Amino acid sequence: MLVNLSKITEERDDHLMTPLTQFTIEIHDANHTVLAAASDQGQAQLVYHQPYQEGDQIVVKSEHPHQYVMLQLDDTMPETFVYLATTCYRLAIPFGEKKISYNPKSYSGDIHALSVRLATAAEISSYKNVALNPFDQHENDSCYPHAVANVETRGESVFAARNAINGNCFNAGHGAWPFESWGINQQDDAEMSVQFGRTVEIDCIALTLRADFPHDNYWEQVTVCFSNGDCETIHLTKTHSKQVFKLTPRQVESLAVKNLIKSDDPSPFPALTQIEAYGNEVK
Repeated sequence: MLVNLSKITEERDDHLMTPLTQFTIEIHDANHTVLAAASDQGQAQLVYHQPYQEGDQIVVKSEHPHQYVMLQLDDTMPETFVYLATTCYRLAIPFGEKKISYNPKSYSGDIHALSVRLATAAEISSYKNVALNPFDQHENDSCYPHAVANVETRGESVFAARNAINGNCFNAGHGAWPFESWGINQQDDAEMSVQFGRTVEIDCIALTLRADFPHDNYWEQVTVCFSNGDCETIHLTKTHSKQVFKLTPRQVESLAVKNLIKSDDPSPFPALTQIEAYGNEVK
């Protein structure tokens, strides 16, 4: 028996109702000429049969704002649950120095499969890492979560805040992929925030520190502050393993990691490989 998935999407519980929206994926060149496009109701799939050129952008359009979607803008990255706050998100294809923080296969070659679709009710209501977004970039006020920091080592892409929410936890080295991280340029007042773009309820945080010892140092203590004004102090150990902390559940729009206290190890280079924040959407 054939099942109409679009109908299932529309027949959500009232608190999850979203009007079926039209999505469009376009490839733009540096002059904003549309090179390829695909549109459909509730989803869009585009296969682009050309190598990307410097200045190209992937443009995702939604008929309505405030959409929970499953997004995949490159087939080397997983389909990911994100929140589209506006009706348009532009992702600049990385080239040159910006490219080395990505898998070399990402955004490469002469055939690219891209997709966006409405998330199902089960995907929306599931307990998940709400800080995950491999498609984040500096210029992002639409596709959440979004990472922001007051410092990134030498402005290099391999030390950008976005690396800490891209889902990659490889931490035995530093520099180019797969060892990209958030680097603080030895700045004592460094802090990084994760903006969710909507209200989520969080009850767990996981931190994976970069562990390229003895090149790296590590933080013995950090403070996690939330948009509701609460703060929690977290104590860390010198390990390559993910460190998981249960929290008092709280509804927030963002969190910040600050007051980073490094150990007495001689290295001046602590760094964060990944931050995960687990919880649910607030209905």
